Amino acid sequence: MMARKHLLVALIATALTSTLLGGMALPAAASEVKVIVNGTPITDYDITKRAAFLKLQKKKGNLNQEARDELTTEALKRQELKRLNLLVSDGEVNDAYARFATNNKMSLDQLNTILDKSGVTSTHFKEYIRIQMSWGRALSTRNKSQGGVRVSEQEAVQRMLKDGGKKPVSTEYKLQQVIFVVPANNRGILAKRRAEANALRARFNGCENTREIAKGTLDVTVLDLGKFIEQELPPEWSKQVISTPVGQATTTLDTGKGVEFLGVCASRQVSDDRVARMVFSQEDAAATGDGKKDATAEAVDKKYIEELRSKAKIVNE
Repeated sequence: MMARKHLLVALIATALTSTLLGGMALPAAASEVKVIVNGTPITDYDITKRAAFLKLQKKKGNLNQEARDELTTEALKRQELKRLNLLVSDGEVNDAYARFATNNKMSLDQLNTILDKSGVTSTHFKEYIRIQMSWGRALSTRNKSQGGVRVSEQEAVQRMLKDGGKKPVSTEYKLQQVIFVVPANNRGILAKRRAEANALRARFNGCENTREIAKGTLDVTVLDLGKFIEQELPPEWSKQVISTPVGQATTTLDTGKGVEFLGVCASRQVSDDRVARMVFSQEDAAATGDGKKDATAEAVDKKYIEELRSKAKIVNE
């Protein structure tokens, strides 16, 4: 789902705020290369930082191996995102980082200190944010063009010329996500959190006031997702977003992170070359029957990563 791939893992908020003064000491920087992904090195220092991050998330097991696996996958994602020109900017990452601090009632200095003391570092966390924010866009685009039906820029231009130069029109939505966190080891509180989410949703009256009305409610994360055209909306949210008026919120949805809903901040009609290609691709997929394949975001993600791995040169030292 969009939230799963577009955003931070909401559980981190709980984990971070519960380790304000604790955590591991920052290890000495190391530079021994442990993995090479298409020429991109991953060092033991990188792995140490990710293992510390996993510890903050209350993960168990062989954290070094899980860290190595995660960083290998992220290297593949970063390379693909660069190819697609979908990596979010430093400004967007810094804004998300600042919102994370604000939402958890911390100053930037406090958040920086926590991350440094725990061995994660703010730089590592920001790069994690960048990949999470960027990869959701790649998944949304790919999910809407499943089945290999993709219209090239040249094909889109030819179609528009046949139609007198008229470009397809789509609706662009500006969205906000609200997550009521439910830890994986405490799913018994799901019904209680759902009731809390529905209570806040009933008070929702526009994205500007969400954080204000969420004050006083524990473990609630509010994320500004940015803009998506209709063809980019994941299937699990698409119908709800389209049917929700501006200034209101979708119904709640139980997810792996807890209970979520989306606020529709604004919408407008857009028409450009990117929209044309996506609309034509979707039309072709539907015409061939491929559009009926309602693949989940998780399935799309898994297949995408498998394809990237199959083409990659990965060397484990």
